[in-house]
Formats: sequence, C-alpha cells, structure tokens
Amino acid sequence: MKRPVVFLDRDGTVNEEVGYLNHLSRLRLIPGAAEGIRRLKEAGLAVVIVTNQSGPARGYFPESLVHEVNRELLRRLSAEGAEVDGVYVCLHAPEAGCRCRKPEPGLVLKAAEELSLDLSRAYVVGDRWVDLELARRVGARGVLVLTGYGRGELEYVLPDRGLVPDLVAEDLREAADLILRDFPEA
Repeated sequence: MKRPVVFLDRDGTVNEEVGYLNHLSRLRLIPGAAEGIRRLKEAGLAVVIVTNQSGPARGYFPESLVHEVNRELLRRLSAEGAEVDGVYVCLHAPEAGCRCRKPEPGLVLKAAEELSLDLSRAYVVGDRWVDLELARRVGARGVLVLTGYGRGELEYVLPDRGLVPDLVAEDLREAADLILRDFPEA
C-alpha cells in the first residue's frame, strides 16, 4: 500500500539557510524541525527530503561534502527521535536543464516509485517558490515555511509568480501541526 508523504526542502526548512553550505561546521538545525518531523512520522506519514545542491556543479565544494552534510543532518535528526525515509538530491546547476532540479518533479517521482509513496496524499514543505511550484506540478499541497527565505518569498516572489501556498507556517514544527490538522487520516 502506498504511503502518504511530506516532502521537505532542506536548507531554510530543516536546517538554517546559510547560502551555500560549504562546510560541515555551518550546519545548524532549525529549532523545532526535528520535533515536526518526529510528529509527522508518528502520525504515519513518510518524510522525504528533496534538495537542490548545485555547489559542486559550480565548483564551490566537492560533491562528497553534500553527502557528508546529509549524513550529519540525518544523524542529528535521529538523535532527536526524528527519522527521515530518504534524501533525494539534485547536484546539477540550474542551466543544466535536468528533470530532477526543483521545481521539476524528477526527485519526487523517483522517491514515490522507490518508497511506494502516494502523491495524491502528499505535501511539499519549503521556504522557496520552487517548492510550491513543485507541489503544484505533482498535485501535492504546498506549505510555505517562513524560515530561510520564506518571508521574502511570501511578500515579494510568490505574488509575481502567481503562486499561493495551501498553508503558511512559521517553521517546520508549525507546518507539522497544520499538516496534521489538514490531513484527514492523521
């Protein structure tokens, strides 16, 4: 049976937005993020991180750092009782034209197939317009968090792009609250 799912952006949603996360020492969890993930998992939803990471393609740092950061992020979340079902990464630069760079649906479609996820019962949570556009493209509910770039996106970017979030939350903890209220089976 396919599982309902919450897709999470990484930078600005789960961990602090620092521009290019070019060193492991710059990784910081956003307060309440682990709690939000834990509560979503306890309610029976899959949780999957989908993230664009073009730093290696731009020559800013090695690809190995992206994987090291993701491993450490998962370790820190797990230490707080928050388990993630998978992490899917696009390592391409925007101009590469790939099908996996958000807002393209490639990462979500791959995760849905590999993890048996029900996209008709999906949410995409993030702090950027690409996350909301991704939600639209896969028929999911889009949740904007006001951490990271979220506030500026809500005020300046989303209106110009004609995007309206289904839900708006201060942070991932509040996003989990809203999703669990909104989701009929949770």
